[in-house]
Amino acid sequence: MLYTIIKALHIIFMVSYFAGIFYLVRIFVYYKDTDEFAEEKKKILREQYTFMARRLWNIITVPAGIIMAVCGIVMIFLNTGLMKMPWFHLKLTFLIGLAAYHYWCWKKVLQLKELNGATIETPNIKLRQANEIATFILFLVVFTVILKSSVIEYWWQLITGFFVLVFLIMMTVKLVNKNKKNK
Repeated sequence: MLYTIIKALHIIFMVSYFAGIFYLVRIFVYYKDTDEFAEEKKKILREQYTFMARRLWNIITVPAGIIMAVCGIVMIFLNTGLMKMPWFHLKLTFLIGLAAYHYWCWKKVLQLKELNGATIETPNIKLRQANEIATFILFLVVFTVILKSSVIEYWWQLITGFFVLVFLIMMTVKLVNKNKKNK
């Protein structure tokens, strides 16, 4: 029963963490979108986006990430057999990617504060594409956890499907960004 409760908490805080990460990078995009605005409007919006990013990071994303990680570690201790399963090693590998993405987001939050209203040098399209990285990691982790050993058995079909998904999402981002520029 304890394992199931910890697992439920892990999933709840995983959802909260990803919600925070998804919205955080969207705030970076909105901040960058103000480049073309009048100075007064740009200043007001950039102050607000910086404030929102810091609050989101400190109040939702990081606490949810910590609770998610603690619950995950507790589940490993309660079920040590997980460490013997190849699919679980794959999940942990994807979580290393998530940790790298988390670090990148943290550096961007700090950068917004230090910019003091100046422009983010990262191109808009790169921020929009970076916004999808968490989506890809989420897909990888969820499919790995749900399919377990089948992920290892059918790896090439899953990789092919994943790359098709990545391509479609990236093309959609480019198309939306292109249509936005034309307006």
